[in-house]
Amino acid sequence: MALLAGCGRPAADDGGSGGEANNPLEVTARERGVVRADTASPVGVFERTHDLGRDAMCVVPDGEGKWRFAVTAAYGPSLSCTATGTIVREGESWRMRFAGAEGCEAIVHEEEDELRLPGSLPSQCDRLCPQRASLSGLRLPRASWSAADAGGLRMSDRQGNMQRPCGG
Repeated sequence: MALLAGCGRPAADDGGSGGEANNPLEVTARERGVVRADTASPVGVFERTHDLGRDAMCVVPDGEGKWRFAVTAAYGPSLSCTATGTIVREGESWRMRFAGAEGCEAIVHEEEDELRLPGSLPSQCDRLCPQRASLSGLRLPRASWSAADAGGLRMSDRQGNMQRPCGG
């Protein structure tokens, strides 16, 4: 049994990271957003589809230690929330500040490659969504770690026009 352990292959020098950091395949996968490149950055796409439509969020860099985002959540064919804003790191979490709604901010967590908004948002956030819809409790699985994917993500605005809100 001990003879099989070596199999003539040199040990990976990954610095304890759990993967071969300099492996060309690993490097390419990180560059393409297929695997996590950096857990300290929220950059990328979070997205899911469901019976009522599609929920999506894109995050792109916006200066040193800051990012900007756009998010949409569908609650049926004629009811959805659309919001934009900025994100900053806060401890092990992220603080989202929503544009156009003074005082509307939330601490969000990324757990198991899923971004999780809190179950309740401040009342200042009520203006983000029409009628009784809300972004509270929204959960979005990560689809990509790529800034290019985030910049190319299409979302419809409040008038139904398709846009790339995280694009240049």
